[in-house]
Amino acid sequence: MEEVISVSHVTKKFKVYFDKAPNLKDKILFWKRNRHETRTVLDDISFSIKKGEAIGLIGSNGCGKSTTLKLLTKIIYPTEGTISVKGRVSALIELGAGFHPDMSGRENIYINAAIFGLARKEIDAKLDGIIAFSGLGEFIDNPVRTYSSGMYMRLAFAVAINVEAEVLFVDEILAVGDAAFQEKCFQKLIEIRDKGTTIVIVSHSLDQIERICGRSIWIKDGKIQMDGKPADVHRNYMEYMDGRS
Repeated sequence: MEEVISVSHVTKKFKVYFDKAPNLKDKILFWKRNRHETRTVLDDISFSIKKGEAIGLIGSNGCGKSTTLKLLTKIIYPTEGTISVKGRVSALIELGAGFHPDMSGRENIYINAAIFGLARKEIDAKLDGIIAFSGLGEFIDNPVRTYSSGMYMRLAFAVAINVEAEVLFVDEILAVGDAAFQEKCFQKLIEIRDKGTTIVIVSHSLDQIERICGRSIWIKDGKIQMDGKPADVHRNYMEYMDGRS
């Protein structure tokens, strides 16, 4: 099977400022305020994902799993190491990212789909299907600033899932929305996975991951603690979490 995602010896460090100066003048005059510490969020991690695999990234808050997803989508870049992702990418990283609050849901479909690389004609052909999947009905022509968080999620997921991407990244977004729509999303994820789409999901819901994914990667303190079948990885993870509590 073709390797679609390759993460090789990736380290990500962030500078955390104690009291960062707001402008250049203050930075020069009050140089002591520029003191910072460097924090290593990911420490020399490596893994690869094959075409059609569905992978879950798990770990406690601050372990580096969402940072990993942002590196894969090139929102941020590694301090060290290399990352390769092949094919058209679709991502649900932050609820409503890429939406303009004063534009309607319909207008935002065009903007969001264009960000994912679709041409106008492609969006025209998919528009009715996206609106139908979102279930927003008459609200689709309202400004998205009037939407609830659940409506935001419906629209964002409907666009991302219908761009026919070869790689899909999802970060906790399925925690929003009613049970019926969540189930609809799960079924759609399983459907596109079975058609060969590579999926990477970050979630605290181990049940969600076990339903969709055939593999889990547990990140602990910036390192890969375990990589394998979800049932095995999750059992060890829960034993660790129970020990902490």
